[in-house]
Amino acid sequence: MIKVSKLATSVSVAALAFAFASEAFAADVTWNVSVWGKRRAFTEHIEYLAEKVAEKTGGKFEIKLAYGEALSKSRENLDGIAIGAFEMAQICASYHADKNPTLTVLELPLLGVQDLDMEIKVSMAVYDHPAVKKDLARWNAQVLMPSPMPQYNFLGNGDVPTSTKDFEGMRVRALGGIGRLMSALGAVPTTVTASETYQMMESGTVRAASFAPHAHLAFKTVEVGTWWTSNMSPGTVQCPVVVNTDAYEALPDDFRKALDESAEPAVQHYLDTYAKVYDRWWPDLEKRNITQVKFSDADLAAMQEKAAPIWKEWVADMESQGIPGQELLDLVTSTIND
Repeated sequence: MIKVSKLATSVSVAALAFAFASEAFAADVTWNVSVWGKRRAFTEHIEYLAEKVAEKTGGKFEIKLAYGEALSKSRENLDGIAIGAFEMAQICASYHADKNPTLTVLELPLLGVQDLDMEIKVSMAVYDHPAVKKDLARWNAQVLMPSPMPQYNFLGNGDVPTSTKDFEGMRVRALGGIGRLMSALGAVPTTVTASETYQMMESGTVRAASFAPHAHLAFKTVEVGTWWTSNMSPGTVQCPVVVNTDAYEALPDDFRKALDESAEPAVQHYLDTYAKVYDRWWPDLEKRNITQVKFSDADLAAMQEKAAPIWKEWVADMESQGIPGQELLDLVTSTIND
């Protein structure tokens, strides 16, 4: 008969107790979120969402953010959602327009969206359209909440443009509809990711970049810029937070309720956070002696004329794919007008 020492017995009991304690305090459900860059205004609603979901579920539903493309490259987040590599991600439609064509209606240039509140209303209306839901369902994805983005004005270096004609031949970082608008103005748009932009501007490969203010700060393009287009407002980029549908439907009812109920307050927190970005943005431009370019009404009207064919081309392209492009565009414009 094998004799067990008192010390061994004590160690075994302690280990067993620790195991039970660890299990008791561990989250019942853990979701991983794929984001890129670092924590910034663009991700604050996800951070807030994770905090509130944990509170509502007593820590049993944990949402973990993975920055710096730790889980996936930014252009491949939708693919990761599709295969269930992670349960939640931020995506930008223009990073992979062919994967989510319906969302690109929100990236058309010069739609006339005035502020972030309007951006949210327009985005939510589009997300609710059956064609958009069907489009994302191909990737086993559904939208949880928007990441409302301000207008993507340009920050650049070199000669300061005095009219939109000065963009002719200029290589710029511009995505989606903004890129098409810049092509119409004679510029040479490129679709480099946010993380690559600083290096491209510093080396002179790209003369100017279109970003929202928070991104110019977060990705440090403001450090290599000398001018800023204060009133160009060419458009924005559509970057919702999506979830894996299977993972969402597998959640216990109380966890799903906690997630759903936390989304709207999270977006409000995003808006509150973004207001503080502007408190830093304008003083930073002045401190760095960055010239604020204001284009004339004639320049802005000429841009609007350039945008109209881009809208028509987008509609025709969507309709050729069996997507109700005109219906989606009408939904956007009517929501803005209302």
